[in-house]
Amino acid sequence: MKREKFGSRLGFILVSAGCAIGIGNVWKFPYMCGEFGGAAFIVIYLIFLLVLGIPVLTCEFAIGRGSGRSVAAGFERLEPQGTGWHITKWVGIVGSYLLMMFYTTVGGWMMYYCFRSFSGEFAGASTEEVTAGFSDMLGNAPMMAFWTTLICIIGFAVCQFGIQKGIERVSKFMMSALLIIMVVLAVHSIFLEGAGEGIRFYLVPDFARMKEMGIGNVIFGAMSQAFFTLSIGIGAMMIFGSYIGKERSLMGEAISITALDTFVALMAGFIIIPSCFAFGIEPGAGPSLIFITIPNIFAQMPGGQVWSALFFLFLTFAAFTTIVAVFENIISFDIDIFGWSRNKSVLVSAVLIIVLSMPCVLGFNVLAGFEPLGAGTNVLDLEDFIVSNNLLPLGSLGYVLFCTRKNGWGWAHFLEEANHGKGIRFPEWLEGYMSYVLPLVITVIYLKGYYDKFAGQGAAALTGWMIAAVLFLAFIIACAVVRRQES
Repeated sequence: MKREKFGSRLGFILVSAGCAIGIGNVWKFPYMCGEFGGAAFIVIYLIFLLVLGIPVLTCEFAIGRGSGRSVAAGFERLEPQGTGWHITKWVGIVGSYLLMMFYTTVGGWMMYYCFRSFSGEFAGASTEEVTAGFSDMLGNAPMMAFWTTLICIIGFAVCQFGIQKGIERVSKFMMSALLIIMVVLAVHSIFLEGAGEGIRFYLVPDFARMKEMGIGNVIFGAMSQAFFTLSIGIGAMMIFGSYIGKERSLMGEAISITALDTFVALMAGFIIIPSCFAFGIEPGAGPSLIFITIPNIFAQMPGGQVWSALFFLFLTFAAFTTIVAVFENIISFDIDIFGWSRNKSVLVSAVLIIVLSMPCVLGFNVLAGFEPLGAGTNVLDLEDFIVSNNLLPLGSLGYVLFCTRKNGWGWAHFLEEANHGKGIRFPEWLEGYMSYVLPLVITVIYLKGYYDKFAGQGAAALTGWMIAAVLFLAFIIACAVVRRQES
């Protein structure tokens, strides 16, 4: 079966950026920025995007384009005969399904809040009413299931039309609309009365505040956010590498996508942080920033209904572009492994994802008593933890090792693929950094993430470390199998 290609370079960049640009850019980045001291955090974050995010993204694109397949079949095509690198494909397969098991729920929240905003529900609402509204939504299982199912159906319907007529066309529209809405919201935010202090906080590095927070904590927070913001590690980007031609070098494309992803994150900060300062609200409020704090801000603004509707429309587009991109990855698994048609894979995958999303939906109501990672946690926390703290870093480690090890694809083959075509070339002299330093950094991120999450949490810590031990041991065994087969 001939593999479909993107219709244009712009389509590839916007679809790939749409996959990277998600709720983390708009939700996590602003509150981390608020928590870790504003501009000082941003400076360190940008540095780590250059030294960590772009190299791993280039590896993932190279494996995708070199193999012409998804993560489900890409390693088999490129690995030396008799080696077992294809074992690592399960990180991508399991990771993509797990990600959609909770991301579709959060995407449904965005759609619901967009609907509520357009209907004028937040206009003039009190703080208590906004807070109660979020709690009521979480407690209403049928309503949560409806919005989760709806976003799944719409997402798979887009994928049904294929790359050019479906995903590329919709992503071009949504990403263009997203960027325009962001600029409008940011301009409105910075001209609010009292927003000047927030702009200074956001743009002027305050290293004294950084020292107060702990320099190590700020550096690690920036490093982790740079690593996770690009959705690297589970093959979500690799699939789009398999759909592009050989006209352009891959590092240049990785830089373009990273720049667009960073622009969205920075603009989200311009929307949220000046608004928080203008209304005397703490910008480091955490995840509740989006569903409680921001609606309260819009409720106090003149014309708040319009601004609230635009904001949640923007959030819906950000979530939906990621969902569609990962859905395409899941659909490609069936096509590559079983040889199914796109129609059959879309139908089976849609039913499977909707069913698998229900535990997360029920985790806030029917299954609220299930606290897998300690008091106050739920099914979403567990699924997010397995993906973000485990599969993303382990998958990225696998890509980097595969591209640099002699018993894998190897440095020479990776360079040849990455540098094929016009554009910025991947530096040959980075071999030592890619082979030894970058794997060490990824391993440190992986282990430090566990330490931060479970330090001093008793039974929850034991559960977490058991998950870490099992997954890391599985990864080491896979590497040992590969090395033994080589010898």
